[in-house]
Amino acid sequence: PSDLGRSGGGAAGPAPAGLGLRLSLGGWGSLVNPTGVAACRRSGRLAVAHDGKKRIHVFGPSGSCLQRFGERGDAGNDIKYPLDVTVTSDGHVVVTDGGDRSVKAFDFEGRGVLAVREGFCLPWGLDATPESEVILTDSEAGALYRLTADFKKGKLKKCQMIRSQLISPRGIAVSQTSGAIVVIEHLKAQGPNNSSTRVKVFSAEMDLLGQMDSFGLSLVFPSKIYTTAVAFDKEGRVIVTDVCSQAVICLGKPEEFPVFNPLISHGLSYPVGLTYMANNSLVVLDSGDHSIKIYGST
Repeated sequence: PSDLGRSGGGAAGPAPAGLGLRLSLGGWGSLVNPTGVAACRRSGRLAVAHDGKKRIHVFGPSGSCLQRFGERGDAGNDIKYPLDVTVTSDGHVVVTDGGDRSVKAFDFEGRGVLAVREGFCLPWGLDATPESEVILTDSEAGALYRLTADFKKGKLKKCQMIRSQLISPRGIAVSQTSGAIVVIEHLKAQGPNNSSTRVKVFSAEMDLLGQMDSFGLSLVFPSKIYTTAVAFDKEGRVIVTDVCSQAVICLGKPEEFPVFNPLISHGLSYPVGLTYMANNSLVVLDSGDHSIKIYGST
């Protein structure tokens, strides 16, 4: 792995340091089959989407439960089946709801401020830009959308398709420095148990910067990789979760693909969510044991 970690050339500086587990939150009962996690960079709060009676669970920086909201139900702002969550820089929690194919926004007190239902086939993953826009994937439509809204006033300004002809895009992340966008595509299976994933990175202007599929990764790593979640670190490197090896892996910057540097290789069972906090701690959502695991440099 040390040789592989250097395979992208030396231009990017050293690979991220090893990570140690600092805090574990949730667990069965507190969280039920969680699907998405997001960090508020201003307050350090973590928002988690899960299958409990109140769909959004908010933790404080120390791990205490601050708020639960988003009732399971059929009312306008209720959440039927949350798929992912993000937090905008102006402090709003935005959720994709697979149950009624909508995007719903709340303030941190749990008040529903906006629900966007028009035009989506199956909105799935989402992430906020530094300008509080939301970039989201539509898995069934094979598209990316940019959603611009005044969340304080509950007004949608614009919902624009910015990329089409993707294959079942789900996980997504936006670089907080460059505006680059990374997406995980879920490719159709060519045979039984043969589905795979592809990581695609676009510039802020939606030019393709790089891509890496499961087969390409298998050439530099001895086992199949199936990515479920993705994030950018503050250096602009692409970080992914892999449910096959139960690991978190750094793929390097898009221009370096394929770099392969395992960051977390034990202690995870089914990692499905990934985000960075403002203090650069790495947050992993593990649906295998219904928990959030927070890692810091060792």
